[in-house]
Amino acid sequence: MSGQSLLVPGELSPTRSVPGNIRRPEYVGKPAPSPYTGPEVQTPETIEAMRVAGRIAARAMEEAAKLIAPGVTTDELDRVAHEYMCDHGAYPSTLGYRGFPKSLCSSVNEVICHGIPDSTVLRDGDIVNLDVTAYIGGVHGDNNATYLVGDVDEESRLLVERTRESLARAIKAVRPGRQINIIGRVIESYAKRFGYGVVRDFTGHGINSSFHSGLIVPHYDSPHATTVIQPGMTFTIEPMLTLGTHEYDMWDDGWTVVTKDRRRTAQFEHTLVVTDSGADILTLP
Repeated sequence: MSGQSLLVPGELSPTRSVPGNIRRPEYVGKPAPSPYTGPEVQTPETIEAMRVAGRIAARAMEEAAKLIAPGVTTDELDRVAHEYMCDHGAYPSTLGYRGFPKSLCSSVNEVICHGIPDSTVLRDGDIVNLDVTAYIGGVHGDNNATYLVGDVDEESRLLVERTRESLARAIKAVRPGRQINIIGRVIESYAKRFGYGVVRDFTGHGINSSFHSGLIVPHYDSPHATTVIQPGMTFTIEPMLTLGTHEYDMWDDGWTVVTKDRRRTAQFEHTLVVTDSGADILTLP
């Protein structure tokens, strides 16, 4: 395991502005989003709009990731993704979502998810997850990936590689008629081969005109995840695997989630639409 010191909160830069002509999600400026009451199965028009949003989110993440290197701040990664989305007419979905102050989540080393970009400087040997969601055409596209910073130890590198593989296997398991717990069953069985923890309290989710529709996609084999997968459903799969426990603590900021044993964790995510024969990834650059 890496001998890096544990992460501490940095300083936040001022809130980035979004051009006035870019449509905002309904929750911006409110304490919470309105509950989603629509269907989980989407129209072809909504799915195509989500493909546009997903592509912008994927490319924004890609642009930010090009800067990842020792000495770069997570705030700088946020700036790049923010500007890319705005330049392409999209609103950064996380900005103002339940008060979140930035345009992506940057989760370093022991941070499971929802890390806030700030003055934190990436160090040689770190791993960092970027989670980027774009809102355009009235819909969201959501993706994330974990990246290596410089020369990363083998244990961390394998964790990242295997977390990416767990997502790929889960996507292949999606079929109409199966219950949604097939996704978690595939991820958990693969992770157990390596002794990894599988985070339980943060999940994949339905997504469409709503950032989080209410549909829950666990990454472990939950007996409660009995929703039957149907063509046209849109949701994310975003496994979070850990080198140790799946249990967590939360920082005082109310967002940053860290492993309780402070061991490292990795995550990957795509937004999908269910087809007649499987799943189509909507967050491809």
